[in-house]
Amino acid sequence: MAGQERLTPEAFGEVLREHTGAVLGALVRRFGDLDLAEDSLQEAAATAWQRWPQDGMPDSPGGWLLTVARNRALDTLRREVRRPRLERRAAGLLPGDPEPATPDVADVAAVAEPADPESTSPLGDDVLPLLLMCCHPALPPDAQVALTLRSVAGLTTGEIARAYLVPEPTIAQRLVRAKRKIAATRIPFRVPEGEELRERVGTVLQVVYLVFNEGYASSGDGRPVRPELCAEAERLARLVRRLVPADAEAGGLLGLVLLHGSRLAARTDATGALVPLERQDRSLWDTGRIREGIRLVEHVLGSGPLGPYQLQAAIAALHAEAATAEATDWPQIVALYRLLEDVAPGPMVRLNLAVAVAMADGPGNGLALVEELAASGDLTGNHRLDAVRGHLLERLGRDEEAVRAYRAAGAATGNPAEAAYLDGRACDLEARARATRP
Repeated sequence: MAGQERLTPEAFGEVLREHTGAVLGALVRRFGDLDLAEDSLQEAAATAWQRWPQDGMPDSPGGWLLTVARNRALDTLRREVRRPRLERRAAGLLPGDPEPATPDVADVAAVAEPADPESTSPLGDDVLPLLLMCCHPALPPDAQVALTLRSVAGLTTGEIARAYLVPEPTIAQRLVRAKRKIAATRIPFRVPEGEELRERVGTVLQVVYLVFNEGYASSGDGRPVRPELCAEAERLARLVRRLVPADAEAGGLLGLVLLHGSRLAARTDATGALVPLERQDRSLWDTGRIREGIRLVEHVLGSGPLGPYQLQAAIAALHAEAATAEATDWPQIVALYRLLEDVAPGPMVRLNLAVAVAMADGPGNGLALVEELAASGDLTGNHRLDAVRGHLLERLGRDEEAVRAYRAAGAATGNPAEAAYLDGRACDLEARARATRP
């Protein structure tokens, strides 16, 4: 057992999140049943919470959880084997009545062993096949994300619901339907090969990207960032990169995650308030992640078909290389966003392009793009549209209009920390207006 330091609920939750994917993957590989694996792991976690505070943290928490969960699963299977016989006895079958054949309890051991001892991940990591199972194209996209966050990242149903601002029963239903779909369609627990793997990688990358985005710009939970989700996305991105090292987009996504993740320490201040990019203390940026991310970008660009993750990583690299916001190569960023519009067009790409144009060619030019986008209706109700409009109006000295835009953006965002920042900008402009009145 490890040291006897007091184990807080928060620390216990972090340990569970760290080991959930590997333990659950090992259980699914052995028993072939995601529901059974989850139930057994939950029982093991409950036992751990009872024992670890008194006995101390095990030297190998993941191994401890796996052993206890595996034993719980075996107990469940033994009960299932015995149940038909006990039910017939309860129904009053006479001793001489013929009984249908039932499996022997000893057969459970055979059921519990993997059908193919070589079916484990070629990387020796059960998280990868679990991730690929959760991201199977037979599942709806929202179910893929929810199942990945629950099964691989170890988040609770409530945490996922808060992150995506939907009722907890809705997430629970998605998870139940996804697991039923996996069982009904017999989605295999394995790492596919060849063309099947290439087809699946895109879905996996999209899910990892969504996980990182939710951590980097949280839509719920009351925090502007969720570092634990960012860390989980980085871990998953590294796994996928190892699985398909020649895939330029896998390398691009890892580079993107590293470069954006390098700013996390500067993204909020001591009070937890959001700090925009141009005001961040760049000495707090993680130079190790920046170096690794830039190396990845340089390696993957030109090594395969140009994709959105490579282009976004290249944009992040330009930000990382600049000593100050003013020193950023904005014309080059504009050029990259125009390429991104060609590769993966969308209203958010257009909005980011407007910001880059404003920095390179003046706020008036950027605002013209924002108003075009607003007229299209593609981002109606999205708080970022009004947030960018407010920023550009402020730069143009149109403070009254900027205040209205900031207020609208603050009312539309679901994150209290972001709402506080936007309302703060509006209050600052109002205070400045009052100070300048005769």
